[in-house]
Amino acid sequence: MAFNEEFEVRIPSDTAEGQAVQERIIALLEKQQFSARDVFGVRLSLEEALVNAIKHGNGMDPEKQVYVGCWVDDEKARIEIEDQGPGFAVTDVPDPTADENLDKPCGRGIMLMRAFMSRLEYNETGNRLLMERLKNQPDNDDD
Repeated sequence: MAFNEEFEVRIPSDTAEGQAVQERIIALLEKQQFSARDVFGVRLSLEEALVNAIKHGNGMDPEKQVYVGCWVDDEKARIEIEDQGPGFAVTDVPDPTADENLDKPCGRGIMLMRAFMSRLEYNETGNRLLMERLKNQPDNDDD
């Protein structure tokens, strides 16, 4: 199946650059008439994923880049983000809803991305993320 809109780009480890690519992706969703709810969920997830790649993955290293791929059609948005960091094990991230972690900030971004995206997968290394949002899909509130 061919996507209506797609692009691939490498950006420096700079949150302003991350913001710019985020706005480019949101514009594609709006062009494809994704609902406000879909756009909100993707925007939040994308912001978390890009900040994680830039800050945690690449450690804000100006010599490192973040790859962003985006494919959008009438049914879904697919976004891939890969940093040049060592990766991490997503299973090692503490559950932010556990009593002992309620005051800790880590893990909330991944939890939000899981709630708002239809599909969320990390590669084995943990430095590449695939996110998909089906158009007009209800959020995963019942997890």
